[in-house]
Amino acid sequence: MWFSKSTEEIIHELSVNPETGLSTAEAQARLEKYGQNKLKGKPKKSTLELFFAQLQDMLIYVLLGAAVITIAVGEWVDAIIILMVVFLNATIGVIQESKAEKAIEALEKMTTPRSLVRRDGEVREINSEDVVAGDIVILDAGRYVPADLRLIESANLQIEESALTGESLPTEKNAKDLHEDPKTPIGEKSNMAFMSTLATYGRGEGVVIATAMETEIGKIATILDEDIDSMTPLQKRLEELGKTLGYIAIAITVVMLVIALVQDRPLFEMFLTAISLAVAAIPEGLPAIVAIVLALGVTRMSRINAIVRKLPAVETLGSVNIICSDKTGTLTQNKMTVVKFYTAGNLTNVATEGRSFAAQNTDEKELIRSFVLCSDATYENGKSTGDPTEVALVVLAEKYDMERRKLHKEHKRVGEKPFDSDRKLMSTLNQDENGYRVHTKGALDNILKISSTALVDGKVVSLTEEMKEDYLKVAEKMSDDALRVLGAAFKDTNSIINPEEMEEDLTVVGLVGMIDPPRLEVKDSIAKAKGAGITPVMITGDHKNTAVAIAKELGIASSLEQSITGSEIDELSEEEFLRKIKNYRVFARVSPEHKVKIVKAFQFHGNIVSMTGDGVNDAPALKIADIGVAMGITGTDVSKGASDMILTDDNFTTIVHAIEEGRNIYNNIKKSVIFLLSCNLGEVVAIFLAVLFNWPLPLLATQILWINLITDSFPAIALGIDPGDKDVMSKEPRKPKDSFFAHGAGQRAIIGGTLIGILTLVAFYFGLAEFGYSLNSKDIPEHVITNARTMAFVVLAGAQLFFSFSMRSMHKSVFRIGLFSNMYLVGAVILGFILQLGVITIPAFANAFKVQNLSVYDWGLVMLFSIVPFIVNEVSKLFMKESEI
Repeated sequence: MWFSKSTEEIIHELSVNPETGLSTAEAQARLEKYGQNKLKGKPKKSTLELFFAQLQDMLIYVLLGAAVITIAVGEWVDAIIILMVVFLNATIGVIQESKAEKAIEALEKMTTPRSLVRRDGEVREINSEDVVAGDIVILDAGRYVPADLRLIESANLQIEESALTGESLPTEKNAKDLHEDPKTPIGEKSNMAFMSTLATYGRGEGVVIATAMETEIGKIATILDEDIDSMTPLQKRLEELGKTLGYIAIAITVVMLVIALVQDRPLFEMFLTAISLAVAAIPEGLPAIVAIVLALGVTRMSRINAIVRKLPAVETLGSVNIICSDKTGTLTQNKMTVVKFYTAGNLTNVATEGRSFAAQNTDEKELIRSFVLCSDATYENGKSTGDPTEVALVVLAEKYDMERRKLHKEHKRVGEKPFDSDRKLMSTLNQDENGYRVHTKGALDNILKISSTALVDGKVVSLTEEMKEDYLKVAEKMSDDALRVLGAAFKDTNSIINPEEMEEDLTVVGLVGMIDPPRLEVKDSIAKAKGAGITPVMITGDHKNTAVAIAKELGIASSLEQSITGSEIDELSEEEFLRKIKNYRVFARVSPEHKVKIVKAFQFHGNIVSMTGDGVNDAPALKIADIGVAMGITGTDVSKGASDMILTDDNFTTIVHAIEEGRNIYNNIKKSVIFLLSCNLGEVVAIFLAVLFNWPLPLLATQILWINLITDSFPAIALGIDPGDKDVMSKEPRKPKDSFFAHGAGQRAIIGGTLIGILTLVAFYFGLAEFGYSLNSKDIPEHVITNARTMAFVVLAGAQLFFSFSMRSMHKSVFRIGLFSNMYLVGAVILGFILQLGVITIPAFANAFKVQNLSVYDWGLVMLFSIVPFIVNEVSKLFMKESEI
């Protein structure tokens, strides 16, 4: 019944002073007592549940059935080996899933929404999870409501509550309203704001009355009903590939069984071999490997300040060839500093450091006062909150001994008309000595349109066309010097007026020029992006001349002809704009609708577009772009929610680094997949040819399963986390429609797999030939067949392990990129050989797997055969045209 109580009653009940908020100690005590402000998620699966989930596969069921049959016929050793392989496979799967889950959890923590609260008398930004009952929360356009609030102050506040009410239109809020009816619907509680809803207009303050599961959204727990599809398009494609290969493998095994029946081979032995080959041939581990590589990749990206919110973005990053970037904060330092200000006839330079002298005349004082009172930013003890432009204005006032806190206390705000991207203006109504005064700031040309008078030497005079020209000339000169221009005006009134009446018949006071210098590292990043076939484009609300000046300095544009303004875009027909879009590198004075139009125009020509943004008005363009990139520092919750990636440092350079990382992650996944398919094909080729030509089986079922275990797990994952190609940004972006097996990757898999399979048979042949037998011999003694199978066993495993080194690059020799530059792969290969050696030399394992120790000559021979696929692949790179893998 909070909606039926007055603000005084609620403040008293929650023991909080709205002027100072809770103390840090009290907030911490309440947090410990009531817990964090987050909804309960779906219960996590236990390790045991994860383990059994790994066994839920038809082929695993068949394998377990085979183990039962082997026990029934007394083959205990084979049964134990089969069960051991199944257990180890499931264990590795659990480890992979756990790592991926932990990585995603870490990312979710990084993307926790933040809230503005008043504590200890100061406005602070904290994680929404740390909001407690009694906190005073400040709302403005673009922020999600972090908990259920009873509003105590509102100014044209509108909140979109579709998550609760289903109503798409924003609801108008008024803190002064009271609702006596206890059955008042949620949508009509105009003095309340609810968790997970979105402030779309105006501003307000509210006191937290419920958190976490006690909130309205918590009660209905809608978040638990969301059906989240965590598989990326790449994982889906690979799952489909796995199924296709599975059908092929099953068909081959059926053919093998039919041939075996015709050839009168031992049916039980062939049954086990066929099942084992099917299990080995189907790359069921592909989706898991892709998941862990993506998860580890995005965790690595978070360390370079790029938080990927949606895993498909990693795939898309590799194809980006247009980066549409905002100017302020992304290409520049986002440290706005006022360096000049102008009142009628007086241009003043401001010291960039330290304090300036007190304002010399009335006009300058009124200019600074209007800017500060028409601002929501704060700046105290070197710390600031709010928009960087507004912070710069508050800092300007500090330099002229006009403190923001004091001004706001003396001239309390009683009304406002919030900033709007279409009007490019913001107005406030403040108490004044003789009544009230409207203070307006914004784009100078818009200020001049709604002004009829000007302040000159402390007197209000009529605003002439000549005076307008003077203001515009000064503004243009400042813009040419890459300064951002902001104008200010005021209007006195005897009574409180409606927001609609505020921006009429104003008095122009003057304008300021502020600079946001380019980031030092951005110029090199732009050059790097261009070298990678990526075109950087600047989209900004700033003046055309200012934008072009910065663009020229950074290397984005070379002339004014490469720029266009929003109004000029409106003058072009859609067909004409689509035709000319390729000519522009700077888009100035644009609206949200223009941003969407620009992105769509680039996409029309087949480009993959990345778009940056930070405001509510950027959300549509961020959603439409192939990669929406939100600013982590200045970005609103709305822009972050609409984005695919968040920059924690708001830096253009991070986008380029993320694209580079995205390209390498995709390439690494491709390496793993091609490697796995080559290995699996090698096993199929060796067994199928032996059955087809009625030769003895070169490998037993248990041996196939063992090789699959040591080669399909650690080396494949090690390839997936390869350091990547340092020259990846010297290549053109990957085309989205490119086949996964493009640029010779499919041929590489077929040739490599076939070679591995044939060499396995060659090793088997040599093992028989040592004792005077051939592949067509009958009644081969057991010790001879064991020797031959051991040689085939070592070659099949060894060839795959050596081949993994060669898969690190399609066109570069592993010796060129550094044999030891991926120590994970080196470790995986060494581990594989140690395990293989252990199976052969330790009597208990050797008897179980039906292998024996080899002579020195035989070891030399199998090592020679094992390294051949690696050598062939490395030599072939000398004759291949450079292409990406």
